[in-house]
Amino acid sequence: MSQSVLLTIARASIEEVLQAENSINRTELLTLYPLLSQPLECEIILYLDNKVRGRSRSLRVDTSLLEEIIHNAKIAAFQDENFDPLVTSEYLHTTIKLTLFTSDGELTHQSEAILKG
Repeated sequence: MSQSVLLTIARASIEEVLQAENSINRTELLTLYPLLSQPLECEIILYLDNKVRGRSRSLRVDTSLLEEIIHNAKIAAFQDENFDPLVTSEYLHTTIKLTLFTSDGELTHQSEAILKG
């Protein structure tokens, strides 16, 4: 599975809230990427200007990786107690770091901001 798929899911999760619409086709993603149906712990950290802007980490692994990515992205963006909810202007400059915690160790993927500068 490509890291861009995981980061695309994280971005789409945030965009669902910002745009107030459901856009993630869970059935299609689970069909295309069966690994997403497996339980796996993950963490999402949002960065704005190279500073943490929100974070969320799974503390359980009883749901699918797909649902964990969606859940953690939304929590990091809108419900982290240390920050106000993310707004669109910030989102466009936000970098997303996604870490998977596997039995073989940590796997980290990081996106670029949509707009740089």
